[in-house]
Amino acid sequence: MALNKGWRFGAFIGCFVGFIGLTLYPIVISPMMDPSIYKTIQQDTRKGIRQEDIQPGNMKVWTDPFDRKKSQD
Repeated sequence: MALNKGWRFGAFIGCFVGFIGLTLYPIVISPMMDPSIYKTIQQDTRKGIRQEDIQPGNMKVWTDPFDRKKSQD
């Protein structure tokens, strides 16, 4: 069994990791860095839809359970 060492093996591993990084960038990293594109698409597709009307089972529309009420000073 030959040991995998040398610059060719290092270049192979580097290219493999680089290929995976380049493949995942537009899928994972880009949407996290600039989500405004997806927010505008969502606003356009949900235009004219009231969420209260389509909520199943007369359930309340989701609200943040950790949202603290602001004190009225």
